[in-house]
Amino acid sequence: MNAEMVIQELEALGKERTKKMYMSNGAHEPLFGVATGAMKPIAKKIKIDQALAEELYATGNYDAMYFAGVIADPKAMTAEDFDRWIDSAYFYMLSDYVVAVTLAEAPIAQEVADAWIASGEELRMSAGWSCYCWLLGNRKDSEFSDSKLAHMLELVKNTIHNAPERTKSAMNNFLYTVAISYVPLHNQAVETAQEVGPVEMKRDNKKSSTLHAYENIQKEVARGRLGFKRKYVRC
Repeated sequence: MNAEMVIQELEALGKERTKKMYMSNGAHEPLFGVATGAMKPIAKKIKIDQALAEELYATGNYDAMYFAGVIADPKAMTAEDFDRWIDSAYFYMLSDYVVAVTLAEAPIAQEVADAWIASGEELRMSAGWSCYCWLLGNRKDSEFSDSKLAHMLELVKNTIHNAPERTKSAMNNFLYTVAISYVPLHNQAVETAQEVGPVEMKRDNKKSSTLHAYENIQKEVARGRLGFKRKYVRC
C-alpha cells in the first residue's frame, strides 16, 4: 500500500463523534476521527514500513500520524528522526502516545528521552517523561539504573508543581509507573508521591484537574498490580 491508499482507507474509517473527541483534546484539521482499534486490519496488511510511516507522518493529518507510529520501525530511526517527529507533534496525544511510544521501542530511547526532559519545552519534556513510563512498564528492571531513576524521582519532587501543564501530567505518571512497575524503587517512589501530594493541572477551556499519584499507587497495590509489566508497547 502507498500513502494515498492508506489515507483513503483511514478516511473511510473516520467517525464524526471520534473526530470531535480528538479535537476536544487538542487535535486540529486535517483529521478523520479514526478509532485506534479500527486501524489494526490495515496495520496487519502493512506490518512495518518505515518509508511509508515517514510519508504518513509528514502529512500533518492526525490519524495518519498516529498510524505512522503503528507501522514505524523504531530501530531504524535516529535521534534526528525522533527530533523531527517531536517537532511536528503539536499536542500531547501525538507527543506522548505516538512519538514517545515509538521511541520506547528504540535502542536509543533513554538518551533521546533524557535530552527531551532537559529541553525545557513542554511537549518535549512530556514526551521524555512519558517515554520512561512506557519503558518501565515494558522492559526488565535490570535495563535501568537505580541511581538514575532515583535522581529523576528527586527532579519530579522538586519541579513538578512549577512544570508546564502537560509535563506535570507525564511526571505524575512517571511517579506512578516507577512505584508500580519498577520494584527496586517502589518505596522511594511512594514516599516521593506522598511528599509531592496533589498536583493541580490547568487545561485550556476546561476545568482544572487534580492529579493524585499517591492515591493511584495505593489503589493499584491493593489490586495486586505491583511489578506489572505489559507485553507490548505499541498496539
